[in-house]
Order: sequence, then C-alpha cells, then structure tokens
Amino acid sequence: MSPSVVDLLATEARFGAHNYQPIGVVLTRGEGVWVWDTEGNRYLDCLSAYSAVSQGHCHPKILAAMVEQAHRLTLTSRAFHNDQLALFYEEIAALTGSHKVLPMNSGAEAVESAIKSVRKWGYEVKGVPDGQAEIIVCADNFHGRTLGVVGFSTDAETRGHFGPFAPGFRIIPFGDAAALEQAITPNTVAFLVEPIQGEAGVIIPPAGYFASVRELCTANNVMLVLDEIQTGLGRTGKLLAEQHEGIEADVTLLGKALSGGFYPVSAVLSNNDVLGTLRPGQHGSTFGGNPLACAVARAAMRVLVEEGMIENAATQGARFLQGLKDIRANTIREVRGRGLMLAVELHPEAGRARRYCEALQGKGILAKDTHEHTIRIAPPLVITSDQVDWALEQFATILTQDFS
Repeated sequence: MSPSVVDLLATEARFGAHNYQPIGVVLTRGEGVWVWDTEGNRYLDCLSAYSAVSQGHCHPKILAAMVEQAHRLTLTSRAFHNDQLALFYEEIAALTGSHKVLPMNSGAEAVESAIKSVRKWGYEVKGVPDGQAEIIVCADNFHGRTLGVVGFSTDAETRGHFGPFAPGFRIIPFGDAAALEQAITPNTVAFLVEPIQGEAGVIIPPAGYFASVRELCTANNVMLVLDEIQTGLGRTGKLLAEQHEGIEADVTLLGKALSGGFYPVSAVLSNNDVLGTLRPGQHGSTFGGNPLACAVARAAMRVLVEEGMIENAATQGARFLQGLKDIRANTIREVRGRGLMLAVELHPEAGRARRYCEALQGKGILAKDTHEHTIRIAPPLVITSDQVDWALEQFATILTQDFS
C-alpha cells in the first residue's frame, strides 16, 4: 500500500531541511502542461519548475534521448573527451550565435563561473589592478543561492547569518541606465543583470533600457553579462530576452530549460574572449559537459525550435496577458509580463498571494507566490489557446474573491 499524502508530508517534514514552503500538493506524474497528484487530481502547471520544464513535462523526444544515452555512457569527467560534448558545443553555438561555451550543471554554477571568468578577463585583458575588480549588479536581483551570489543580494532572507561575504560588487537600481553610468569605474569588469527580474515578481525594465546598457558597457569596456537562466530559450517569446531590444550580451547564462527539466544542465556562453582566459586546471566540474547532459540538452534545444515553442510562447503569452488584464477585480494592482513569463500583483489589502495560489489549486491550477503579494505565472511553452482560456476562467473566479 502506498503511503498517504499525510504520511509523505510528515516524513518530509521530519527528515528534510525546512528551506522550502511548498504548496500542499504531492505530485506523482506529469505530461505536457499537466501534472497529477498522488490522489489522481489533475492540475495545469503554471510554474514549469521556475521555467525549467518549458518544453512540457516528460517530453517524449527528450526522454528518448536521455534513455538512449543512459544505455551508452553517462559520465566520463572532463579528464577524457566524450562524443556528445563537441556536438552540444556546435549546436548551442549555432542556435545562440556564441563563440565559446563553458558547460556547467546548475544556474548558480553558471553565475559563479561567469563571475570568475569576467574577473580573470579584467585582470589579464583589461588591466584592472589585482584584487580590485568590481562587478555591478541590480537591487532585487536573483542569481542563485550560493554564498558568492547571496553576498550581493538585497533580500535579507537570503543573506541573514550567512556572512561574511566576498567584496567586489556594487548594487544599483534595476532599470536605471543613469545609475549604471554613475557606478562604472576604471575597475568595473562587468554588469551582471537579468533581462526581466523573475524572482522579484516579473519586473520588466523600461523600453530602451538595455539598448542604453549595451552602449554604456561598450563605451567603458565593461562586459555585459545577461542572466537568461529563466528568461532564455523561448520563455519571453524570443529565443533570448535580449532580442526584444536587439542587443547582444558579451556573456549569456543559460540553464533550467536547457534540459527540458530532465537533468541539471547550464552553460556560460561568450561572444568575446572572456572564456578564452581560462586555462587547464583553473576551473572545472566533474559533471559539467557529461555525455548524458549533452545528449539531453541537444534534444531539448531541438524540440524547442522544431515544434515552434518559441513562437507559441509569444502567441499564447499575449493571449494570457490580455486575458489577465481583462479581469476586473479590486484585488489586482497590476498585471505584467512578456511571452509566457507573467505576474499578477495584488493590492496589499487583498491579502497574501499564497492564499490565492492555494485557492487556485482547488480549481486545478498550480501557481506560485513571490514577494508576498505577487502570483507568478509561467506555464510550459506548449500550452494551447483552449488551455489558456480555461486557465483564465479559473484565475477570474479566484481573483474576484476577497481573501483579506
């Protein structure tokens, strides 16, 4: 007899570190945009594992690639070559227009790798005095959970009692090009920024912001590092979110959807000589670039393009966004989004967003709250018009309720 939901949750609470507060559902199966709990209830997944499952749950072609490769070879370490890595390099470079690729595992590892690489470039190419490199970041950023990353977070919850932190970071407001210009010094090696701040509540910068950022970075010989771990690979209706303003980053960070949710895969992509500063023994990862990861990522990228998921994200995202804006509810302060990266911000007096997410669960929708009063909405990119319309009906029902 399978354990009950109560037993599973009690066991998790007893043995697991309490570093998450999940919505009270125990999932057991997924297919496309749908997931099922252990009691057989079906839900439309409006989180997509924070955009990691953009291609839909258990995509059959990615699954087939994973199973095939798992039968052949899974791990060699980078002490030896494998027959999947070169193909992964070639295909991701062709897709994104990159010149150099550094494969890693998690998004946070990609961020840490980029920080190391731009510092090294700053000392060896730009000529910054040793130990003086500065990286500019934005307030309300989210670049991961490692010690290096939380050291430049402005979220007190992620920083509290984890110090001391590494120096070398300057924090400026997001979406303010003038603040960036004022913060740049001769020792600035990079500007690390999200095209859209996801964890902060899907915060979209003003139009023209990134065009100005690109000009400032170029003029001051500063590397523009775009963290596209959530926004990249079609989430915003473009392959990369940078394309909405027609710019190109010097370093691009990808993760999450790079494996379609099957396996941890991330990558640092460079369009200049930043990654060229790395020499054997100076940086690495046992699992980074392993053949299983490469085979999975190759399939994940292939279906994204071949099945028109990027275009579908643009079409269905516009439909979803307009539908949310059409909901007339006193609870809603603002609706915003780009592609299938959406958010509904509630008025504080409407109550905490988590209560609405729990109510949505009862309507067959799984969404996630962030920053107390915002509901994040990011379904898989394979969602259809009918599914969007059905979801909007459920959102309208719940958002017009008063949970204050």
